Amino acid sequence: MIEVRTHTALHIVKGAVRKVLGAKWTASTYVKDNHGRLTVKFERKPTEDEIEEIFKLSNEKVKENVTILTEVLPREEAERKYGDEIYDLFPVPPEVKELYIVIIPNWNINACNKQHTKSTGEVGEIIKDYWRFRNSKQLLEIAFNINQ
Repeated sequence: MIEVRTHTALHIVKGAVRKVLGAKWTASTYVKDNHGRLTVKFERKPTEDEIEEIFKLSNEKVKENVTILTEVLPREEAERKYGDEIYDLFPVPPEVKELYIVIIPNWNINACNKQHTKSTGEVGEIIKDYWRFRNSKQLLEIAFNINQ
């Protein structure tokens, strides 16, 4: 269950990253136990204040205890309805014809076939671990932990 909470936290943090930095594309994700890492395509080093704001907004979204919705749609319909918002930089294989769309209303939307919590409140506090910006690759890595 801890990895389900950690994975759901990725969606919450990504929503905050999008709001604070405008970064749209996820390059990679990592989850192990209560530790998660989100890597997004970004063109500059963010300020410490921007990173703090990401975690502040993420934890506000947790406290709101918003219901997390999942839609199962034929791929073409999902793409028509949501455009490229549902995708990351790592492509969904072309043979996948049905997509699970995970929606945190007015926050984050992603095609994702993993298990998620029913609400943001189940995740618990999202604690900043570290972050780093790799200018050569234009990648921003944000790592966090959640309470066990």
